[in-house]
Amino acid sequence: MASVQDVAAYILGKRAEMTAMKLQKLVYYSKAWHLVWTDESLFPERIEAWANGPVAPELYRKHRTMFMVRDGDIKGNAQALSEDERASIDAVLAHYGDMKAAQLSDLTHREMPWRDARGDVPVGAFCQTEITEAAMAEFYQSLLNQ
Repeated sequence: MASVQDVAAYILGKRAEMTAMKLQKLVYYSKAWHLVWTDESLFPERIEAWANGPVAPELYRKHRTMFMVRDGDIKGNAQALSEDERASIDAVLAHYGDMKAAQLSDLTHREMPWRDARGDVPVGAFCQTEITEAAMAEFYQSLLNQ
């Protein structure tokens, strides 16, 4: 199975550079939609409901001192991804890739996986609650059924 760093490396290989926040949101959407389309996890690392939206803490530790993240900054192996995994990420990039980091953050704040994971935590407050794969799959599958 690929790692969150492999997914980030693939995204950066396709898009060259972006803010760390945008990378986090694209990684999140890649995992969520891959779950819907294949019923398989894209990577095993957890995603948490942080104040600015979903964050993979393990990936955050790799870029926490960077505002902009460039191809080569994340030491993942994009070649570790299967054809299906690359296809899911490519579809996410086609849909979400041109959005700005703040737009992606705002979008995730309106969606149930992040909102439910945060519960009653005040806006802007620290939170490490996991956004479960089940919550992602259920919510994004429901969007397909509308």
